[in-house]
Amino acid sequence: MNSPHIKIAIVDDHRIVIDGIKSLLEDHPSFKIVACSTSSGQMLETLQQTPVDILLTDIMMPEMTGQQLAKAVRKQFPAIKILALSMSGQGDIVSEMINDADIAGYVLKNISKEELTTAILKIAGGGIYFSDQVLVELERFSNMQKQNDEAHLTQREIEIIKLIEKELSNKDIADTLYISERTVETHRKNIFRKTKTNSVIGLVKYAYEHKLI
Repeated sequence: MNSPHIKIAIVDDHRIVIDGIKSLLEDHPSFKIVACSTSSGQMLETLQQTPVDILLTDIMMPEMTGQQLAKAVRKQFPAIKILALSMSGQGDIVSEMINDADIAGYVLKNISKEELTTAILKIAGGGIYFSDQVLVELERFSNMQKQNDEAHLTQREIEIIKLIEKELSNKDIADTLYISERTVETHRKNIFRKTKTNSVIGLVKYAYEHKLI
């Protein structure tokens, strides 16, 4: 007796990507493509009528991002497992998808048919699957977050770093934030001490590396 098909839905704002994924998966004996759409909103409507086990979703879409769609799906259809499929494995995006949308996997669009098949089968079986490159980016992002936590920068200090990056003087920063120039000077000293930098260029480099700006 054949096992039930794994019902798959695909959403991507590029039709050619959908067609490519379909051609990779539709001949697999365990898979059944039950819905496809170039519109996130349309996919949400389709899921109301169509039972789906796994949703393959792009991340960067104009109408509703993959993050927004994934959150909505998790809320409305908690049984559906979500596999994110993207050109970018950027750590902050992956982290948001995991924490906010509870996705089951994240793979890059340059993976092979074999890896995509493995990911779907593993997720359908109750597991999780993240591409190696995605895991590397996620670890890198996590390490940067830890460094930020170690620096213990306050929200006001981060605000001042952003204004320093815009080349505002202490007086300009004070006027912008409605605080005294002496307070700005104190904040600057604390910022340089906490970030272990000793120049504006070094501070700006630190801020970019740690995604503060």
